[in-house]
Amino acid sequence: MLGRTVLDTDVVVAAVRSDRGASRVLLTAALERRYPVMASVPLMLEYEAVLTRSEHLAAAQISTADVEVLLDAIAVVAAPIRISYLWRPMLPDPGDDLVLETAVNGRADVVITFNRRDFEPAAARFGLEVMTPADAVRRLENRS
Repeated sequence: MLGRTVLDTDVVVAAVRSDRGASRVLLTAALERRYPVMASVPLMLEYEAVLTRSEHLAAAQISTADVEVLLDAIAVVAAPIRISYLWRPMLPDPGDDLVLETAVNGRADVVITFNRRDFEPAAARFGLEVMTPADAVRRLENRS
């Protein structure tokens, strides 16, 4: 079973760019409320900034309006997390710091990312589990 989860931006991008794979399964399951997902305003803005890059729009064959619809759907199902404490900089990528801050402030159980190497040392400080999308899907499917 997946506990309270924060999706890294790379997972959301992969889900949008490909209709196959673990990232799409996870995003769909989150939108179906099959596991609890969390997001903060800064993280949602990061999702928007990255998803609306021309290379991602072209690869996914979507428009910025499509991204807005997706982000609205995520906002409906995600538990809103207020950022009370900043934990920057802890990770090499400032965008990853937004993911970590959301997870820490929301008392998440899991961060799902393709970038385990950068996340794991910092996440361990806060008792967060870091999983790849494939590992998270396996755990989600074992719940059923």
